[in-house]
Amino acid sequence: MYEPRTYRHWVSDKDLVSFSVQVRETDLLIRARRDLKAKALAATQKCRAELEQYIISHPLFAISLEPLSVEKNAPSLVREMANAAQQVSVGPMAAVAGAIAERVGRELLSFSDEVIVENGGDIFMKTSKERLIGVYAGESTITGRIAFAIQPEETPLGVCTSSGSVGHSLSFGVADAVIVFSPSTSLADAAATAIGNRVSSASDIPKALQFAQGIQGLSGVAVIKDDHMGLMGQIKIADVDQE
Repeated sequence: MYEPRTYRHWVSDKDLVSFSVQVRETDLLIRARRDLKAKALAATQKCRAELEQYIISHPLFAISLEPLSVEKNAPSLVREMANAAQQVSVGPMAAVAGAIAERVGRELLSFSDEVIVENGGDIFMKTSKERLIGVYAGESTITGRIAFAIQPEETPLGVCTSSGSVGHSLSFGVADAVIVFSPSTSLADAAATAIGNRVSSASDIPKALQFAQGIQGLSGVAVIKDDHMGLMGQIKIADVDQE
């Protein structure tokens, strides 16, 4: 089911060209040096075809809430999703948005030295200047008040968000937002789900961060519930009110 992505109105990087690509459930907002919509559409269609063909012969891949082993000759996108899910003990589809965002983004890097791909709140980015990523956490008082500053030397980078109170993603927790930073966007996506599953109230934030510390490959994590936020890793916060 499509859900309007109102947070996209916050985009303000006017130095880049913005365009959208939608292929069934995959809905991407992309920024690059120039309009690469045709190339992005082709890359997205290729990703979807790989995944959908695999699911036809392996239907459990689409519905499992636990990690699954896949064949060595499975499509590379499928293997990437399965590996990310295995690291954090969730189903492979928990990594799908991040995996597609990164796959499309890396395809476009051949034509633009800066690329930002957002797929339902999951972001792959390669930038040559500092970029701010705003925080949308539903009814939390933190929504719209802070942003995370991403430095060019940190990219390519995945920044993925899971929420138990916003959007349609499956979560067994009630965090308003779990935001994960990783060089692997598929891992960031799967980890955001796994960490979010551990938050039933603001008092669960410390144990969720403790779990996150045991996941190799993450560079930062933010967990938000109501007006509480816990942080792990190297994260630079910018006050939006001062921008």
